[in-house]
Amino acid sequence: MKITTEIKKSMDSSVLCWLATVSSEGTPNVSPKEVFTYFEDEIIIANIASPQTLKNIKENTLVCISFIDILIQKGFKLKGEASIIKKNDTLFEEREQELLKITKGKFPFASITSITIKESKPIIAPKYILYPNTTEEEQIESARATYGL
Repeated sequence: MKITTEIKKSMDSSVLCWLATVSSEGTPNVSPKEVFTYFEDEIIIANIASPQTLKNIKENTLVCISFIDILIQKGFKLKGEASIIKKNDTLFEEREQELLKITKGKFPFASITSITIKESKPIIAPKYILYPNTTEEEQIESARATYGL
């Protein structure tokens, strides 16, 4: 599945994503990720401090990633298949360059999680559903007031 312009825009305005994995025994794990972006038609995440995530992906490649813009309160839930790209892999360097734009070299990482998306679903705050006339500007103002921003 191609990563749409809408998904890219949403990722660009999100400061965290949550990556859900499952072990071979079926135990779920959700891990926040700060260093993530897209590269062509894959999601890439720097593996900075993710031992359980890496272990789970080696056992079960199916994952779910979600992210939202905290002020607009819209985002996406993406399901797909993950693989681990290690530093000695020929695919590593190009992807590393994209992630280094975010870390500016402050957080070293020896591998990258690459996710091929199979399914996408928008995430929207319930207010947009309960009050369909809600604009993004109103939602931003409400979120700023709620979070004291």
